[in-house]
Amino acid sequence: MAQLGKYLTFMGNLFSNREKFNVYINRVVDECILIGIDSIFIVVIVSSFIGAVTAVQTAYNLVSPLIPTYVIGLIVRDMTVLELAPTITCVVLSGKVGSNIAGGLGTMRITEQIDALEVMGINAASYLVLPKVIASIIVFPMLVILSGFLSIFGGYLSGTLTGVITPQEYIYGIRADFNAYNVTFALIKSVVFAFLISSISSFQGFYTRGGALEVGKSSTNAVTNSCIAVLLADFILAQLLL
Repeated sequence: MAQLGKYLTFMGNLFSNREKFNVYINRVVDECILIGIDSIFIVVIVSSFIGAVTAVQTAYNLVSPLIPTYVIGLIVRDMTVLELAPTITCVVLSGKVGSNIAGGLGTMRITEQIDALEVMGINAASYLVLPKVIASIIVFPMLVILSGFLSIFGGYLSGTLTGVITPQEYIYGIRADFNAYNVTFALIKSVVFAFLISSISSFQGFYTRGGALEVGKSSTNAVTNSCIAVLLADFILAQLLL
């Protein structure tokens, strides 16, 4: 409970004694590039293979001749949009982005760069962390959309190349009974996960004490706590919004 209270106080500090609005614009753009561009490669690899494996495994489990083959495309689409793209992508990003944020802030803390900002009268938490949180909320939904597209495309490639489904059947399946709200649900999840990962990782890095070993521990704690928070939030959002 003490850590939760400290985290909530930390989040409150992000919005008190802020710098001028113009100061944050360039910092948010820089963080968007850092978080977004550097994460595209891992998102492409993970999403493509997840879609490919989902299509093949779904075909393997369709043992009844009464079930039409186009169901493979339908299942890949719904699993991708509802769960695989937003949740798995954000779990992967919690390791990639979360560890970077915690490690960067932790290094700044032990090298006394954060202390120097505070001595100059700058709210270090707001100046350093708020742009990371805003950038994550902007970029994560874009990465989730990219992940969803690549996952469905990966399912198409694996399904058609292995001969378990024809291109026409797969395309018919991903169009059948489409519910647009599922996309909205996925984007809501991505925004919530972005906030949790960026804020928790920043909190862990910002309060690092000690040396290089403690920076490593902060990064590990950031990834662990972010993953737990994402999975817990995933369950709560599914209960509330579906």
